Amino acid sequence: MSKEYKLGSKVIMKKSHPCGGNEWEITRTGVDIKIQCIKCGRSVMMNKIDFDKRIKKVVE
Repeated sequence: MSKEYKLGSKVIMKKSHPCGGNEWEITRTGVDIKIQCIKCGRSVMMNKIDFDKRIKKVVE
């Protein structure tokens, strides 16, 4: 299952963040993906394989 996302894309993850937000913005791509919570601003970094497993859909 190939997802189309790029730098600046907004995505929804399968699990929500502890702050209650589930919408994230991609701030770095490459081998690792860095995403930032839209609601609280916290950043999380994960490898591309884990990111592809945890993404639900691309909003923009």
